[in-house]
Amino acid sequence: MAAWVLWLVASGLLVAGEVASGDLVLLMLAGGALGGGAVALLGAGLAVQVVAFIVVSAILLAVARPAARARLDSRVPGHVDGVQALVGRTATVTRPVGRSSGRIQVGADEWSARTQFGDEVFDVGSTVRILHVDGATAVVGEALELG
Repeated sequence: MAAWVLWLVASGLLVAGEVASGDLVLLMLAGGALGGGAVALLGAGLAVQVVAFIVVSAILLAVARPAARARLDSRVPGHVDGVQALVGRTATVTRPVGRSSGRIQVGADEWSARTQFGDEVFDVGSTVRILHVDGATAVVGEALELG
């Protein structure tokens, strides 16, 4: 089998691995494999092919990957996960919420809750807004209409 075909197969396998990883490293190595394959297609020996692979991969990793990564990262809005995903959501009071205790239901989950201000009290059935999460307790306030 011709060397350029092996480089092409290697490039394809690296692209497939990139699809699984999403880190852009294997994609840059796939570009290097294409460089090695191009040199093989021109009739160069194995040593020159390997050097071409290394040089093209290094250039892509040093120049193209940081630029591509920055462009991708700038297009993806900040992802909020964990308890921070609760902030701003509304919840229903399941046990009266006061300064030091209470329970709320957010979707299918029930959370311990307390009010932001000591004089606030929310009765069962009230709708509240989660202002922030303190440990395992949601700090809630009045659910004003937003927008």
